[in-house]
Amino acid sequence: MRIISGKYKGHHLASFQADHIRPTTDRVKETLFNKIQGWVEGARVLDLFSGTGNLGLEALSRGAREVVFVEKSKKSISILEKNLDKLGVDEPYSIVQKDVLAFLRNYTGEAFDLIFADPPFTEEMAHDVMLAADGSAVFQAETLMMIESGRREKIMEDYPSLSRYDVREFGDKFLSFYKKK
Repeated sequence: MRIISGKYKGHHLASFQADHIRPTTDRVKETLFNKIQGWVEGARVLDLFSGTGNLGLEALSRGAREVVFVEKSKKSISILEKNLDKLGVDEPYSIVQKDVLAFLRNYTGEAFDLIFADPPFTEEMAHDVMLAADGSAVFQAETLMMIESGRREKIMEDYPSLSRYDVREFGDKFLSFYKKK
């Protein structure tokens, strides 16, 4: 994994290998950020299931004003902190060690402009994440959310207040993009 573009371009990110981990590949990440390039500059970003920070760090590199990383694994957070130090990140960020579903259900702070969610594919929880996000204060009228899901996962086109406006397929992985209705 590496930072593809922006301030930290070319830096390689530390990660770890595990059966339930599937980091977003550089090819998928590049396609994602090409699609959302107009959303990133100056955005307040929420990186759910942030792991070692791949998506949130790319957003900071491309001009996001702030990133909130949400991850429950202490091991992932330790590597994320090393990646932040290695890059010398000076943009505002915070790390929340918490279960993502609990975070979404209990969040009461300022809404985000851009949300990334990359749940573990072995848990097939993309639908549950979308249900929790749908009623969460993380959304405002103009928020864009991207969620990665596996081919076997059931994810709806519409949720009560969210609508999928685009989906991209990469082998057995899908990137679905949602906005408020």
